[in-house]
Amino acid sequence: MTQLAPSAPAIRFAWWKPLLFLAVVVIGLWYVKWQPYYGKAFTAAETHSIGKSILANAADSPWRAALDYAMVYFLAVWKAAVLGVILGSLVQVLIPRHWLLRLMGQSRFGSTLIGTGFGLPGMMCTCCAAPVAAGLRQSQVSSGAAMAFWLANPLLNPATLIFMGFVLGWHFAAIRLVAGLAMVLGIASLVQRSVPEQMIAAPKVLVTRDESPFISRWLGVMWRLFWNTIPLYIIAVLLLGAARVWLFPHADGAVGNTLFWVMLMAIAGCLFVIPTAAEIPIVQTMMLAGMGIAPALTLLMTLPAVSVPSLLMLHRAFPARALWIALLGVAFSGFIVGLLALWLA
Repeated sequence: MTQLAPSAPAIRFAWWKPLLFLAVVVIGLWYVKWQPYYGKAFTAAETHSIGKSILANAADSPWRAALDYAMVYFLAVWKAAVLGVILGSLVQVLIPRHWLLRLMGQSRFGSTLIGTGFGLPGMMCTCCAAPVAAGLRQSQVSSGAAMAFWLANPLLNPATLIFMGFVLGWHFAAIRLVAGLAMVLGIASLVQRSVPEQMIAAPKVLVTRDESPFISRWLGVMWRLFWNTIPLYIIAVLLLGAARVWLFPHADGAVGNTLFWVMLMAIAGCLFVIPTAAEIPIVQTMMLAGMGIAPALTLLMTLPAVSVPSLLMLHRAFPARALWIALLGVAFSGFIVGLLALWLA
């Protein structure tokens, strides 16, 4: 008579993990983004300004300019950068992978839409959203959904759109919303179709059940994420800080309403790095100095979307082809927006 082997004990689902992740998301975003931006919206409505251009008063020495810009930039973004690393690591250890695969793991357009929707409440700049996008990719979220999440954070930021409406005008905000949505969905869909999923770097070890303590697993994941993103981030910010004088001239009337400047702003905007919504005072200052509306719109579309540091931060999460598609897609989209502005002017 044969005996049946005892069945494996049922594994109880740890509901505290996704609940903890949700709590960290809500508390972190409220402290870093939602609550400060709520007050900033009233300031924008009353003063039609959200501060000075971060590009103003560049030092003559490149090294001094690099240090000055890095100081101002990191003081503005450090809280969001820390939150990005925390969320990018926690999503890998607290959220069940099959949940993410079901929501955003497919190559269908629906996953891209969900990734776009998840990016809206984050309101992060392209660099602060990069660790979260990297964490999603390590959890095997599709390339299109992760790309949509990453681009939607800066381009479709609801707070930025409100600031832009009060400071630059609601027609600028409307153009940013429509063109930004087209950019996010178009570029993410192109990445999804052009980059087979097997080309994406997967985690070296895929474990279905890890018995190690949560804290030790989280610290290990967070350290790897930090090491893969932050050092290159800091170096790239310093180099771009030194180059800002040549990327964005402030001479009166220098940036005219011409095709040449539309092309130049499309390229420069994709390279430089700024904090969340910093494109608004930058464009406001440059327009007061004589910049035309076409290069201004080009800069509003390209400057927040991608940057050299954010692309470098994702070099392990996406293959080079996907990052090139994102870079060229943003530059081309910004150029088209500026070209249409020239044509309608």
